[in-house]
Amino acid sequence: VKLVESGGGSVQAGGSLRLSCTASGFPDTSYCMGWFRQAPGKEREGVATIGSDGSATYTDSVKGRFTISQDNMKNTLYLQMSNLKPEDTGMYYCAAKYIMVIGYTSRCPLPDELPRARGFGGQGTQVTVSS
Repeated sequence: VKLVESGGGSVQAGGSLRLSCTASGFPDTSYCMGWFRQAPGKEREGVATIGSDGSATYTDSVKGRFTISQDNMKNTLYLQMSNLKPEDTGMYYCAAKYIMVIGYTSRCPLPDELPRARGFGGQGTQVTVSS
């Protein structure tokens, strides 16, 4: 499994960036895609997840500002980030995680579960937001 992120950079507060993640080599199994980030000196934080049906969930701090989407034909995951804030600074990682089976139900990991969920992650792309 290979996940390659791109699109990071440096912007001023209020600016926008779009991250991309190309995916390849997945086994024939169900998985959920998402993004998590890590700021210097802080733990990894889930940002957003999206299921194969397109349903998306976001951590509260990015709701209304970030949009996760995927293009299955291109095997690409996106994260559109708008109205960026200095606290959004960090390394952003693309993730492909296995669907969680809980009792008789199954679902994608929630954003706060994403960093520790079973699956795969990319090498990351740096996002720096200056005030």
